[in-house]
Amino acid sequence: MKQSGIDWIGEIPDDWKIVQPKALFSQRKERAHVGDEQLTASQKHGIINQKKFMEIEQQRVVVVEKDFNILKHVEPGDFVISMRSFQGGLEYSQERGCISSAYVMLIPNLNFVYPEYYKWLFKSYAYIKALQSTSDLIRDGQALRYSNFAKIPLPLVPRLTQQRIAEYLDSKCAQIDSIIEESKKSIEEYKAWKQSVIFEAVTGKNLNCKKKDSGIEWIGEIPEGWGVKRFKFVATSLEKGAGITKEEVFEDGDTPCVRYGEIYSKYNQSFSNCISKTFNSKIPVQKYFTNGDILFVGTGELVEEIGKCIAYLGNENCLAGGDIIIAKHKQNPSFLSYAMNSSYAQNQKSRNKAKLKVVHISATEIGDVQIFLPPLPEQESIAKMLDSKCAQIDSLIAEKELLITDLTEYKKSLIFEVVTGKRSV
Repeated sequence: MKQSGIDWIGEIPDDWKIVQPKALFSQRKERAHVGDEQLTASQKHGIINQKKFMEIEQQRVVVVEKDFNILKHVEPGDFVISMRSFQGGLEYSQERGCISSAYVMLIPNLNFVYPEYYKWLFKSYAYIKALQSTSDLIRDGQALRYSNFAKIPLPLVPRLTQQRIAEYLDSKCAQIDSIIEESKKSIEEYKAWKQSVIFEAVTGKNLNCKKKDSGIEWIGEIPEGWGVKRFKFVATSLEKGAGITKEEVFEDGDTPCVRYGEIYSKYNQSFSNCISKTFNSKIPVQKYFTNGDILFVGTGELVEEIGKCIAYLGNENCLAGGDIIIAKHKQNPSFLSYAMNSSYAQNQKSRNKAKLKVVHISATEIGDVQIFLPPLPEQESIAKMLDSKCAQIDSLIAEKELLITDLTEYKKSLIFEVVTGKRSV
């Protein structure tokens, strides 16, 4: 091994060299050809046909008249500097077509370049970081150009070694990706199992007891002694919170608070301590929640999650931010949280909601949700059972998430070590 003289590469094998990118890649400047299919640059899928991309992403295909004087031609084997290359590296094209004029096409010199090797190199985290260092995109507001690419020296590797590295990484990373995908699938199965456990418990379907007709067709039978009520008759009040901006959250604040986005990202079914704090004096309109209250999200991005709720089990008085609906009641808070987040309640909250960028639900709509309501002692028993069972399932999910994190980091390190010659294959 020898020093490459390049910080982001470090040591390289003795038979490797460092060269300027222009020696390996020239710039393609052709305008689009008549008949070229429109292509899309995607970090997730690479350079693919735009129609295929829209189908994969389940987006509506919009037919736009192409201006061949603006679009650029792409050949199979080209590398593309896209608008997101500063985040995810260069994309490799296996298709012929045309693409945005904002992008830069690179033609590999096949006398020296085995493209699949550089495909891995250009996606390595160290190369991406080096590419980022060539431009202050926030200040300049400019996309990366060929001049940025030309500033980052590249390893010139014997072509057979390039091929061996590419084939190794293709095989090894496919194995890692397969395990990651299986783990993600397991997580979804665990989540579905958890929802099933909650549904069976809060509807009494899992109880071997005398049942009665609920009087509601879509509900069917419920245990004797249970009732069905609209949530507005369960809650003693439904009140909106008041706005707390990101700038009004302080680490040393004197009052615990919850902002609506945190309910989606930071909390589960219930909580006793707030993640955020604010200064009481900085909030002109103060809306407090106290022990046992249920907090509903009034705004969200996914129809399927709109109106998610959490139960507050702590003892401090806390401030609720805007787009939060505070429900006070005289029931078991944990049971209500499980019930109002269950699939049967969520279906009601999501009903007739259009799939827009931002989805809203009102206190009136939350109040109209019909829920199963057992006597208080049963509510407490069900909540304890669900706390225990869901904790077990959450632990299994956390194990899979940790595995995905570890494998993702291992894959990053593996790619870097192999494409820079630190690990021989």
